[in-house]
Amino acid sequence: MCDVFGVSRSGYYVWLHYKPSKQELSNRKLDLKIKAVYVENRKRYGAPRITKELNAQNENCSQGRVSRRMKIMDIKAVAKKKFKVTTDSEHKKPIFENILNRNFNTTTINQKWVEDITYIHTDEGWMYLAVVIDLYSRAVIGWSMNKRMKKTLVCDALMMALFKRKFPKGVIVHSDRGSQYCSKQYRKIIKTYGLIGSMSRKGLLQSE
Repeated sequence: MCDVFGVSRSGYYVWLHYKPSKQELSNRKLDLKIKAVYVENRKRYGAPRITKELNAQNENCSQGRVSRRMKIMDIKAVAKKKFKVTTDSEHKKPIFENILNRNFNTTTINQKWVEDITYIHTDEGWMYLAVVIDLYSRAVIGWSMNKRMKKTLVCDALMMALFKRKFPKGVIVHSDRGSQYCSKQYRKIIKTYGLIGSMSRKGLLQSE
């Protein structure tokens, strides 16, 4: 077995009869508790808050010791991702009137659609997500993802919704006044397929 695993026989017997010290056993126990608090709090707790949490659990440990153990385990607090601005409403491009005017009532599908852009974390990193939602069913009927926030992002989402719903006419399509929704390409889709554009000042899904 020693030959297979590439260790010396003398080293194996030293390991076999090795007995960890009380300090080492204490550190192992503390390491498990540190990791538990760290994971439970989405890896956002550093030594100060982990120490405070452990002390509240009657674990007698100092911040310095917790900091050293975290360094040995190579774990550290992950900064919370700051909010990214998803739309630029400070522009001089043409806008639609607020036809929807916060009236979310519908009696059937394809009367009122709402749109918005947000961002999500994926295996490929942070991605922008544009969605189209039918207010009647609250179902996502169109969506598009991209690493960059271009006008094609919202256009692709709207085109998906049109394809899925077989190009209905006269639908109120409401969004904020972001530059992507005010682009010539987006406005052409609204006009070509007989939709009714509507816009509010702030992000719809965030404020309304």
